[in-house]
Amino acid sequence: MTDKPLHSRTRAVHHGIRRSQYGEMAEALFMTQGFSYDSAEQAEARFIKTGPDEFIYARYGNPTSRMFEDRIANLEGAEDAFATASGMAAVNGALMSFAKPGDHIVSAKALFGSCLYVLDVLARFGVEVTYVDGTDLDQWRAAIRPDTKAIFFESVSNPTLEIVDIAGVSELAHAVGALVVVDNVFATPVFSRAIEQGADVVVYSATKHIDGSGRCLGGLICGTRQFVREVAEPYLKHTGGAISPFNAWMMLNGIATMDLRVRAQTQTALEFATALQGDGLKVIYPGLESHPQHDLALRQMGAGGTMVAVDTGSKDAAFAAMNRMNIFQISNNLGDAKSIVTHPATTTHQRLAPEVQLGLGITPGLLRLSIGLEDAGDLIADFRQSLA
Repeated sequence: MTDKPLHSRTRAVHHGIRRSQYGEMAEALFMTQGFSYDSAEQAEARFIKTGPDEFIYARYGNPTSRMFEDRIANLEGAEDAFATASGMAAVNGALMSFAKPGDHIVSAKALFGSCLYVLDVLARFGVEVTYVDGTDLDQWRAAIRPDTKAIFFESVSNPTLEIVDIAGVSELAHAVGALVVVDNVFATPVFSRAIEQGADVVVYSATKHIDGSGRCLGGLICGTRQFVREVAEPYLKHTGGAISPFNAWMMLNGIATMDLRVRAQTQTALEFATALQGDGLKVIYPGLESHPQHDLALRQMGAGGTMVAVDTGSKDAAFAAMNRMNIFQISNNLGDAKSIVTHPATTTHQRLAPEVQLGLGITPGLLRLSIGLEDAGDLIADFRQSLA
């Protein structure tokens, strides 16, 4: 478009557009599972090597999906991206595509329940997984070995909002040649600087802030072109983890407003967390000075994000509060325009034993709050009355 570097908000609207001969303004939706060829020779050539605008099957790639991939890769500062059917398809693909029996992976123990399940599957297939406290660089240093193949962590943990030092862990990992895979969903592409800070592979659940309206599923694997196209893509296209073109089209529309939405939600989250902390509640929010990694959070993301956690003291108190809320919706999703409340101990992390939950900081009274686009005063009043 121009030789002048463009702001990320501008690139989120324009980058990667592929227009047909009709010159449509909106991104085109190509709802097709296959593509035709002018000749048998062209079909043969395309199966041997496809160009950036040549496609053979929607499970391998699609013009609408490619627009989505190009736009997110550009925003993330990655060379390339592959769009997947869901966020967990992205996590699974990023790890399964290269891991083999005998490999060693070091992971933070504070993870979303389904991420822990994927690591359990890897362990069943002979991959050795070592878990550490992600906030403790000394534990990472002690666990990483000369034969460590990869590192995996959430940059902001779900649901206790612990911050992992991407640059510090990446330096330790790269010293032994290990791949750094970061689940960056809570940081969002708006605040992400993960690749700049040392991550090799960044995965997202596009279902969350990228879509932003709770409409459909999607995921992304971002990284070098070599990893995305030579490692992740072969695994995903043969195992069926590609995104639907319709979902990719929905995500493209979400990206256009993502920066505005996420920044507004983050400002509301800070006001909400500040008010509740002033009420004497135990509030976990990276944007508060009371957060143990507050300085790291601001250095790494520049803001506290859209997620807040509050400990109500007991399961009974948590359930009573949830059932009295009028604006917050009870759901296990996040990153929506609507504010959402989740009780992790009985939903997203319920498969973990109680002692494991407590070890991760998931207490019976903990509520995970995804702050939406509603008025901050309304959300504060709704939460306060739910505890009354």
